[in-house]
Amino acid sequence: MSAIPYLVKKEFSQIRRDRRMLMIIFISPIMQLLILGYAANLDVKNVPLAVYDQDKTPQSRELITELVVSGYFRTDYYVDNFISLERLIDSGKASIALTIPRGFEKKILSGGKSNLSLIVDGSETNSATVGMNYAVLIIGRFSQNIAVRRMQRLTNGADTTFRIIPEMRVWFNPELQSRRFMVPGILGMLLLVMTMLLTSLAIVREKEIGTLEQLIVTPIKPPELILGKLLPFIIIGFIDVLLVIFAASFFFGIVVKGNLFLLLFLTGIFLMSTLGLGLFISTVSQTQQQAMMTTIFFVIMPFIILSGFVFPIENMPKIIQYLTLIFPLRYYYVIIRGLFLKGVGLSVLWPEALILFIQGAVILSFSILRFRKRVG
Repeated sequence: MSAIPYLVKKEFSQIRRDRRMLMIIFISPIMQLLILGYAANLDVKNVPLAVYDQDKTPQSRELITELVVSGYFRTDYYVDNFISLERLIDSGKASIALTIPRGFEKKILSGGKSNLSLIVDGSETNSATVGMNYAVLIIGRFSQNIAVRRMQRLTNGADTTFRIIPEMRVWFNPELQSRRFMVPGILGMLLLVMTMLLTSLAIVREKEIGTLEQLIVTPIKPPELILGKLLPFIIIGFIDVLLVIFAASFFFGIVVKGNLFLLLFLTGIFLMSTLGLGLFISTVSQTQQQAMMTTIFFVIMPFIILSGFVFPIENMPKIIQYLTLIFPLRYYYVIIRGLFLKGVGLSVLWPEALILFIQGAVILSFSILRFRKRVG
């Protein structure tokens, strides 16, 4: 094992001489965190709303005001005919169109029913769904308030209605900011990409320039060679984790509520999978271009899509949900979101940690055996 420090020093010397690699390793994670942290925002606010108010009464204006003051909508357009309303939706200038019919105030004040027309642009599914739900909720609350006021008038001001008033408490993310959900996910994605891609490229580069063959004919044993190759990227992985944690705290105010050392320990278990996959890709690739394309299309993209980073696993078809069970990143996301947002410990996360350890041990062992055959 005396050769391992020299191999690690050699890897870091190569990285230090390559300024572009230094940028990728240490600057790129923070830049990607900032870009994705600010851009990957699923919160829906200020949805452009077009209004066709045929009633033009205090009650119709009150309803419009309720929609605007909620913060979810902004009334950019008031139109006088339905054709103009359609054009605004077709052109994308408005995402939701509200039509208030004539006689709206008269009907609701007399205890009757009045139908509102709500047209939603479904070409952008997320905003459409969330905006429609907000609008229906606000209109429903407005209707309840009208009914309560009418009942009070009929009973000479006495509040004889029986109402259930829900008191909602949102745990772990009270403001329901999607950024608090996305930023920990970005950490997992960056760790996957950086460690796996760098490992595969570094070993394949040795093949291309012929230095791997020179190392093989030296007295260095295969375990020493493998550990000397993987250890630098383990260190880089932990450095990147600490950089991302610092940037998440400094720029977004998102701190690790759980035990930081537990996060680092479980990250080390996750690195068994990413480094093992990087080692395996290096054994099936002859050039750096092959290694990069294999990593991106056959590992990174399926991992990100099927791990729950963006798309909820619960909404996927059953057969796809079962398929996600083989991806280590799925379990790592549960771990980092549990530690970042909930502050839970190993007593809660041990099932994911155990599965992650088993998967990492299997992947890394298989890759080491394959690599040893290649260099043997």
